Amino acid sequence: MLKLLSFENDEALDVNGTSFKGYVKTDYATLVEKLGEPTFVGDLDKSTVEWDIEFLTEDEFGNEDYIPATIYDWKRDCTPMGEYDWHIGGFNMYAVDMVGDALK
Repeated sequence: MLKLLSFENDEALDVNGTSFKGYVKTDYATLVEKLGEPTFVGDLDKSTVEWDIEFLTEDEFGNEDYIPATIYDWKRDCTPMGEYDWHIGGFNMYAVDMVGDALK
């Protein structure tokens, strides 16, 4: 089990190659409150808003690792403000776990 130590939300993070891993059901205001302003807003091809995040984690042996993740809407005409199943991208399912932990 990984423990979330900290995270960074920044457009300079390398999240290239991440792919859909799961959902988080929440609203836009909660995402902004817990994670900060979105990394990208506007015409992003298939989404209107996105957060690029890197989570610093620690395993049970004290080893630290970085888990990249993206949170985004998918094929929407406008950004959903109410409760919505936001898409989570990553390299593995740890991305979904870390997003959930960060929103607690």
